[in-house]
Amino acid sequence: MSDFEVSTAPADVVRRQYLASAAGDLEALRATLAPDVEWTEMAGFPLAGTYRTPDGVTANVMERLAADWEGWTAHDDTYVVDGENVLVLARYTATNQATGRAIDVRVAHHFVVRGGLIVRFEQFVDTAKVREAMPA
Repeated sequence: MSDFEVSTAPADVVRRQYLASAAGDLEALRATLAPDVEWTEMAGFPLAGTYRTPDGVTANVMERLAADWEGWTAHDDTYVVDGENVLVLARYTATNQATGRAIDVRVAHHFVVRGGLIVRFEQFVDTAKVREAMPA
């Protein structure tokens, strides 16, 4: 096992979450989340709301995105770390299964990592760009 795979450094934990998400490995993704995680999808986003527990997050966010979008991926590119806070600038790419319309939209994610686990997540995205690709 590599140092990265077991590192509790906040940026490493967050990076493992992105890698697991991109691979569709929900078990590995859940392993990055605290039992009492609070995961907030922005108001106006199709899955808006706050979800709790690793199973709640994957069932209500990742599994629903996979059902509605082909190839939903969050491409993380810039990390800003301040203690337990990790801000990631990224972009979402996907194609809506119902309309065939693609998105490529910038996004910012704020994570709080404690004890090697993500305890809080908040999404910031141009929700109008996502909704434009969805059925009316």
